[in-house]
Amino acid sequence: MDMSFSKAPEMQRQAAQAANINAVEIAGVTRTYRMGKTDVVALQSVDLAIKRENFTFLVGPSGSGKTTLLNLIGCIDRPTAGEIKIMGSPVAKLSDDALSDFRNQHIGYIFQNFNLIEVLSTFENVEYPLILQKMPAAERKEIVQEMLNAVGLWDRRDHRPEQLSGGQRQRVAIARALVKRPDLILADEPTANLDSRTSRDIIELMLKMQQHYKTSFIFSTHDQEVMSYADYVVTLKDGSIVSRGAQS
Repeated sequence: MDMSFSKAPEMQRQAAQAANINAVEIAGVTRTYRMGKTDVVALQSVDLAIKRENFTFLVGPSGSGKTTLLNLIGCIDRPTAGEIKIMGSPVAKLSDDALSDFRNQHIGYIFQNFNLIEVLSTFENVEYPLILQKMPAAERKEIVQEMLNAVGLWDRRDHRPEQLSGGQRQRVAIARALVKRPDLILADEPTANLDSRTSRDIIELMLKMQQHYKTSFIFSTHDQEVMSYADYVVTLKDGSIVSRGAQS
């Protein structure tokens, strides 16, 4: 199969591997929000390094800073202070246009509410990121077929989201996130709306995809049942990291 669409990211991944570059490096990051006349500190002086090709979980109670940290890593938000590097590239001070281009090339997202486009079929939802890249139709079809086969949904390619189960919709979201072959996949509570059996199936599918495509995965989660799948766990409380380490 012609995978020319992914040659540039793949070359960058190889260069990062040769240079032993982490997927994420965070130094002294603080994020403060203004609420009325009060400054609310969501993250305080966070330092963190996340290795490439790992399953990393961000855990902690509501309000601990998990989603804020995930948004900063995903270049959706900017830190008030500190530096963030993704695959060795400083991103905190990029212009909005440069940041958008960086996200498009390097980062994929999986959300707890799936965020599929309801009027599009399974095939069209996965194809959409490639259309934005102006990829020729024949190449798009080949790549989307590969991804839907990988998540076991090629036979549901003409179904719309409303015709799919929650687990199937999350599989579509996984295929869509991976279709560009990004360096990094971010998942915000990806099993929150699924039953325990489906949650395990989804995590196992993501682990399989991570191993096949050599992508780094970072999750935020409350789900204790899926914690055993983690390579590395970062625990947050009140905007600070209180523990970190390999999962035993």
